[in-house]
Amino acid sequence: MLPVFRKVFRSAALRCGVAAAAALTATVSLPTAAHAADPAYKVLVFSKTAGFRHDSIPAGIQAIRDLGAANNFTVTATEDSTAFTTSNLAQFKAVVFLSTTGDVLNDAQQTAFASYVDGGGGYVGVHAAADTEYDWPYYGRLVGAWFNSHPAIQQARVKTEDATHPATTGLPATWTRTDEWYNYRTNPRSTTHVLQTLDETSYSGGNMGGDHPITWCHPQASGRSFYTGLGHTIESYAEANFRTLLLGAIRYAAGMVQANCAPPTGDGTIEAESYTSQFGVQQAAHATASGGKTVGYIDNGDWVGYSSVSTAGATGFTARVSSAGAGGTIQIRSGSQTGTVLGSVSVPVTGSWDTFTTVSTTLTGSASGSLFLVFTGGAGNLFDLDTFSLTKSAATTVEAESYTSQFGVQQAAHATASGGKTVGYIDNGDWVGYSSVNTQGAKGFSARVSSAGAGGTIQVRSGSQTGTVLGSVSVPVTGSWDTFTTVSTTLTASASGSLFLVFTGGAGSLFDVDTITITK
Repeated sequence: MLPVFRKVFRSAALRCGVAAAAALTATVSLPTAAHAADPAYKVLVFSKTAGFRHDSIPAGIQAIRDLGAANNFTVTATEDSTAFTTSNLAQFKAVVFLSTTGDVLNDAQQTAFASYVDGGGGYVGVHAAADTEYDWPYYGRLVGAWFNSHPAIQQARVKTEDATHPATTGLPATWTRTDEWYNYRTNPRSTTHVLQTLDETSYSGGNMGGDHPITWCHPQASGRSFYTGLGHTIESYAEANFRTLLLGAIRYAAGMVQANCAPPTGDGTIEAESYTSQFGVQQAAHATASGGKTVGYIDNGDWVGYSSVSTAGATGFTARVSSAGAGGTIQIRSGSQTGTVLGSVSVPVTGSWDTFTTVSTTLTGSASGSLFLVFTGGAGNLFDLDTFSLTKSAATTVEAESYTSQFGVQQAAHATASGGKTVGYIDNGDWVGYSSVNTQGAKGFSARVSSAGAGGTIQVRSGSQTGTVLGSVSVPVTGSWDTFTTVSTTLTASASGSLFLVFTGGAGSLFDVDTITITK
């Protein structure tokens, strides 16, 4: 679209407003739609299995088709992994892994899917999606936690922790239902936003120590991830509450509705012996250790990896350690045991393998891969590692078109944009404000942008369109209004007002803004 036409359309829209609303009719088995009609979009349902196959898969596909018919999205169901190409995935707003199992994608397909999600696509994992792609670390981070075991199908109580997410809004605070209840290899609470947990006192066979997440979500680069462990039984897909959960998950993953899925600002405390890969170490029993075990028998050059612990935004590292050996150093790396060094911390001799102390360091490197700890030192056993935690910056991503005040801009429809819309028709001096986004403590800003116009600059301000300038970032010409790139900047000033973005540049339409992220 040429800038001159964009300007003409904006002027016309300023002279007359047009409102549109659509009512959705729900069948008996579908949740009642309490939202305005979404723009039409497509969802891919993938149900390939290379291990156990759930007999509920056909019921799941039909349930999602029913939801789509009532909520303006169409469903393509496949078990053909060749669908995972960059060009084919681009037509879908979200991809549902419906009880997939085992190794279902080859290397090229994995690369295409990771690029799709990181570039703004959505992922929904249902039940056995956690029993999938164990040898692909990226998928471990995407799904949030891998399957470990399950007891017999039985009734249990599901507790809703966050009733504000579109998937859990309206669900019971305590929901008693029958399903196959997964235990997971790691607790995803530190790296995801937990929406629902299991009450382990309400059934037999839970082994996660009383904190048992079962449904969660999190941002994944510019995309979105949602997982629920519910959905083993055929009967699940006829439940109105479970369909409500599925619909909200798909709408969130597709970018049709916003939700706070940011992980906690800290990664919580992680048992060091919950590693998913290692070289040279063993678990060691210690009565005085958290969980009764440590990573032990550590020699120079040994290492451990944690596929579900992302280093994105990590600013600090703390560990509980002991040493009756030589002591040494923990290197904190990203992506692999030879990946980017984020920082390191020395481990002193404590005099006994059961005498623990805490060591910590600031992380100065930056990377977004999974966490690896590499151990170095002298000869013999160096030290034991009991628990550790990562401190992280908090990131809030919002749809740019969700502004609460503005001057000069309009929403512009884009099939390739998150949520299908951008802030568009931007000229020099236009601005947008977000009353619900506070700039207090903001350290970084990023935006997904496109431009077939002049390009320009985004000023990040606090309090008003003339308020304190926290920073600014240049927006390049991308060659098309549908070709997006991400720009980012560090915010050097400090203020506590609501967020305002002021747009500057040359003549004509400058650029479009799809999503924005504030890091604190």
